Amino acid sequence: MSDKLRLVLLSFLMLFVELALIRWAGSNIVYLSYFSNFVLLGSFLGIGVGFLRARAKTDLFPWAPVALALLVLFVLVFPVEIRRSGGGVIYYGSLESHGPPRSLTLTVIFIAVAATMAFIGEGVARTFARFRPLEAYRLDLLGSLLGVGAFALLSFLRLPPVAWGIVAAALFAALLGRRLRIAGGVAVLGIVGMLAIESAQADTSWSPYYKITVDRKRPVDGVRPLEISVNGVPHQVVLPSTRNALYKRPYERTAPRVPKRKVLVIGAGAGNDVAIALAQGAGHVDAVEIDPRLYQLGRERHPDHPYSDPRVSKHITDGRAFLERSNERYDRILLALPDSLTLVAGQSSLRLESYLFTRQAIAAMRDHLAPDGTFSMYNYYREPWLIDRYASTLAKAFGRPPCVDSFGGTGRLAVLTTSRDAGSLRCRTLWRPATSPVPEPASDDHPFPYLRDPGIPRFYLATIFLILAASLLAVRAIAGPLRPMAGYADLFCMGAAFLLLETKSVVQFALLFGTTWVVNALVFTGILVSVLAAVEVARRVRLPRPAVLYAVLLLGLVAAFLVPPDDLLDLAALPRFLVATTLTFLPIFLANLVFSQRFADTASSTTAFGANLLGAMVGGVLEYLSLLTGYRALIVVVAVLYGLAFLLGRRYLGGEPAPSAGAKAAELVSATLGSR
Repeated sequence: MSDKLRLVLLSFLMLFVELALIRWAGSNIVYLSYFSNFVLLGSFLGIGVGFLRARAKTDLFPWAPVALALLVLFVLVFPVEIRRSGGGVIYYGSLESHGPPRSLTLTVIFIAVAATMAFIGEGVARTFARFRPLEAYRLDLLGSLLGVGAFALLSFLRLPPVAWGIVAAALFAALLGRRLRIAGGVAVLGIVGMLAIESAQADTSWSPYYKITVDRKRPVDGVRPLEISVNGVPHQVVLPSTRNALYKRPYERTAPRVPKRKVLVIGAGAGNDVAIALAQGAGHVDAVEIDPRLYQLGRERHPDHPYSDPRVSKHITDGRAFLERSNERYDRILLALPDSLTLVAGQSSLRLESYLFTRQAIAAMRDHLAPDGTFSMYNYYREPWLIDRYASTLAKAFGRPPCVDSFGGTGRLAVLTTSRDAGSLRCRTLWRPATSPVPEPASDDHPFPYLRDPGIPRFYLATIFLILAASLLAVRAIAGPLRPMAGYADLFCMGAAFLLLETKSVVQFALLFGTTWVVNALVFTGILVSVLAAVEVARRVRLPRPAVLYAVLLLGLVAAFLVPPDDLLDLAALPRFLVATTLTFLPIFLANLVFSQRFADTASSTTAFGANLLGAMVGGVLEYLSLLTGYRALIVVVAVLYGLAFLLGRRYLGGEPAPSAGAKAAELVSATLGSR
């Protein structure tokens, strides 16, 4: 195998395993569905450590299959089903959890992910070091693009984890060859075998978002409910319309004179809400559901077969994106239990449904109603303050307090119904705040409805501190003294800034085009293509002085900051795409021109790249600032980090060689990374 092909395949393996771990671990360890970018942080730490070990005497890459097999074994033996709520951050489900304690599970997962990715990263780094820096980076990007494409294809085909395991096992076998020791061979077979057993479980299937399990419950009044769980949490119970009294409540709160010609159901799931709408006499129902497998289960197994009714049009897409594309007016709009229980790509604190609960989203739904139309939303909201937040959002959008029906105790289950026309409602109870002060509505810039007040919860702060402390110790203990990295402090800052820029890109496209896995995969592909384009330009064109590139990058960041994403929603689809692409990918392209120019002349490409990756891990930690400031302010943090990179790289900018490990300037900046 040529070194070029080897580096491409190693990079493919590295990104593919990272994406698979983010997707798969969260389906079995439900904690990971609520703690943003946790697996990503462990991956960046591990890959960074692996690059710093590129010249170590002992090659740990042959042990990567063993580390991965042990991680898979732990997750399958000790799965966690979390069902808890409380305080200022809500975790959906009941108040019980099953599995090891949260602190133990997250610690083991973080260490295991970091170790696995460190072993794989070392394999990449040892081949990476055989090329000139930019050529190595180019091949790494090509492999990463292939990894994203392969994982997107498997998601499209809705293949179970055994398919991911087979791809990883084949790559390990091809790359290790004769170095695949007995332990490694057993581990490779073990990975495929364990994932095959999981994938073969009865009534278990996989969508692009969830691990879905189906269970028939005991008969109730002659009817056996079908319970659908996603990622270990009960999600939907499928019942015939005659047994679903709760779902009829929005219609009971609507005056008889309001027509039922057109109904929109967002979060249609397995079809309960659609079946009720049809039973209530709807002339046409637009059923919007983001998950194709949940829709398929409803079509195949719902006792009323609502999706087979010719009056129903199904739309497998994001609810907010559907609203932005549609010009229809509806007599009723239902926001029907759209709690996704999962994060977008595991990279941000954004959930699949986050952009459905902002004040801008509620205003969009209001504008899609007929003059006398009604809007209802219902769920197990768990906390009184969350009901107050949503009721306040509706009151501000519709100009009057909504009707409120609560069940199962204060703050448990609630139905909120409202209309612009007071005569369209038949309220028994109008909303009155139960909390003081009432939490402000979520916004498109701060789309965190389950966070009571802007800020970083204490547990998150404690976790961040422990991650940073553990990372510092791990780098020092495994990779040796930190001082050699001090000469690449500017690349460290670039890594942190770029991760935030990448996160902002994912979030912005989720708002503009939907939180679907397809949009997410295309965004990651666009980011990698932009980076690759910058590398190709840097390899072939004489670039301006670094200070000029930094200045142009700053202008690109200013432009991205001055144009709020909300303003782009008013544009037609094609202009919106063109403007969003320019504002998003131009700063990424410019940032990588800066990086490529700096990286091209580094004395140690693996140490420099390792410093950059560790910086990306710190950027992942800084992403939690969005819980306090919102996403738009992250651009300011990005600008500050690139400003630090500019200052720390002044010797390089002046045309002098990059500082060596023993240079006096390196000793001065080494405090940013830690000293011996």
